[in-house]
Amino acid sequence: MPLKNTVGRVCCSYLVRCSLVTVLIMTKTSLASIFLRSLTVQLSFNFRTMQGLGFMFSMLPVQAALKGDRLRMEAFSKRHLQMFGTNPYLVPAVVGSVASIEECVEGNQKAADLKAAVMGPYAAIGDSFFGMALRLFSSTLAALVAYSSGNILAPAAFMLVFTPAQLWVRIIGFIKGYSLGMDSFQYIRALNLTALSSRLHYVSLFIVVLLTLFLLDVGGHYQELSAMHRLFAALVFLLSFLCALRGVSAEKIIYGVGLLCMVLSF
Repeated sequence: MPLKNTVGRVCCSYLVRCSLVTVLIMTKTSLASIFLRSLTVQLSFNFRTMQGLGFMFSMLPVQAALKGDRLRMEAFSKRHLQMFGTNPYLVPAVVGSVASIEECVEGNQKAADLKAAVMGPYAAIGDSFFGMALRLFSSTLAALVAYSSGNILAPAAFMLVFTPAQLWVRIIGFIKGYSLGMDSFQYIRALNLTALSSRLHYVSLFIVVLLTLFLLDVGGHYQELSAMHRLFAALVFLLSFLCALRGVSAEKIIYGVGLLCMVLSF
């Protein structure tokens, strides 16, 4: 008897959901258009709605799928022209989730609630990882390439590290967002970008220390460095490592080593 009741409730729930929810079916072409539009969200940044206008531009294919339902189209526009601001590299994850939710009649308010709930945390996570960790790592790696191979290859080194990483997060974020809907935050949480940011900070630190070892050789021949110079370089590396172990932030160590390099350049 309990099994029959359970099956009955599931069937009733399924029928209600089919009759109320699945009213829009987005094609692959529409989804591709939504994703490509989400890449331009910063182009219409303004102080009133921040990324709101760009977000609405990304959602236009969803609105077009309403097929003349004027009342829903007006409500749709009002809902997505509201203020919205988060890290641009995580915007596709939000856009994918909202597109999935907006396919459902009952999901209209859920879409607005999701945007309000995730834009703050995504901004903090994305700014910390992309702006302060990945960009710093790419820059220090480019500086190392510039010293060892010439300035022409440095921008390419930066782009080959930073661009694929952010593009991968955008593409997979959109796919996961569309497939998971309201649960898309699980994908961002699984990435653990906060822990990855900490690791990249310390990798960047050791690259800067390695650059210090190179830059101490003013003549261009590392093997001709004096014993004093080599001892000083080893002390810089050891001191940086000890500071990292004692919990000193990677930013402070990097700025300190950079200041030391400026002093030594005189």
